[in-house]
Parts: sequence; structure tokens; C-alpha cells
Amino acid sequence: MVADALVYHPALAHYLRFVATTVGRDKLLRTLQYFSRFYAWYLYRTNQPQTAIAPYNAVKKQFGTTRKILRIGKFIEHLKAAALAADNKGPIDPVLRYLAIGRQLGYAGYLSLDTVTVVDVIGFRKLASVKRLQDSAYRAWFSGLACSVLAGVYTLWRLSQKQKTLDLKEGEGVVEAKKLEKERSAARIQLISDLCDLTVPVSAIGLANLDDGLVGIAGTISSLIGVWSQWRKTA
Repeated sequence: MVADALVYHPALAHYLRFVATTVGRDKLLRTLQYFSRFYAWYLYRTNQPQTAIAPYNAVKKQFGTTRKILRIGKFIEHLKAAALAADNKGPIDPVLRYLAIGRQLGYAGYLSLDTVTVVDVIGFRKLASVKRLQDSAYRAWFSGLACSVLAGVYTLWRLSQKQKTLDLKEGEGVVEAKKLEKERSAARIQLISDLCDLTVPVSAIGLANLDDGLVGIAGTISSLIGVWSQWRKTA
């Protein structure tokens, strides 16, 4: 009876739907990867022996390689999203439209260059230009994230301006206010995630001197946001 209760429990069905998605598995691996990066830094800073640090460095490296392989071909998805954003003739703010195109092209550039480096990472063929390719990939990712951050800030500003025009004494105004608050909450969460993710390319290309502790904990936070978002989508 206990076994049946576990097998048919809705939470288990939800979990199976979650891990059946590539995004769900990637976000879980990413969470472990960046937490390992943070924890390896923490152990090093607290003068722990190398034997204690090595397992977390191994998790960081191996999960990073696994995720790189899983991302092969994903740049096509972002190229398509950029094309759809460019072709969108609907009532969309032109600023958000162009930022969406920039974001998707940045992500596509990052994933395209990242895919090229896979042959070097897995040891199939060593590339003399792998460092330059990876740096270019991080710059493309930075560009995409910068567009996403600007879109988030702009969206929050637009929502605040729209909020000022509502008459909260009327029923329609109250309903619209609740809708705007929901949109504002989603925009804030996405902005936090993007700002956390920015620490990775900013550190990698040398725009700021960020240690592995900060990058690791920021990456963990953005990964958990991604896990939560994908978990809700598969509910």
C-alpha cells in the first residue's frame, strides 16, 4: 500500500514530467555545477585540504562538460526566436522588440561558439583557438544578457507608469492592478536571474575581478530560479 501511494503520488508524476524535459535536467545540473564552484572556493578559503576540495572541482568540471554537450544545436532555437521577434507585427513596444532580437542573437552567438569548443573539451580534437572562441562566446552571452537586463528594467518602468493611470476605486482598475503586479513580479524575478548570470561572462572576459565564491553563489541563485520556473511549467 505504501509503495502504491508513492508510485501514484502526484508529486512523483510532476517530478517525472520535470526531469523528462531537457531544460529541467539542465537546470538541476547547473545548480549542482555552480554550487560546487562556490563550495570549492569556500573550502579553499577556509584552508581545507585539497582532498576535500577536489570532488567539488570535479563536479564543477564534469557537469559543465555535460551541459555543454546537451546544448549542442540549441543555438537554432534562439535564431528562430530572434526571427520570430523580428517578424512580430503585433502591438509590441519597439524597444522591447529590438531588445528581444538582441537577446536572442546574443544567446545564439554564445551557443554557436560554445558548440565549436565541444570537440576540444571532450578531447576529440585540440583547437589552437579554443581560448579565443570561448572568450568570444562569453562576450556574445554578455551582450544577450545585457539586452535582457535592459528589457527587464524598461518593462518595470513601463508597468510603474501604467500603474499610475489606474483608478483603484473601480473594479476594472483593481483587476488591472492585480494583473500588473503579476507581470511586475515576473519581470523582477527574471531581472534578478539575469543580473546573477551576468557575473559569469563579466568575470570570464575580465570586465570585473569577481572570485569563484561570488560567481558560484550568483550562478546557484539564477539556476534555482530556473528550476522553480521550469517546475511551475511542468505542473
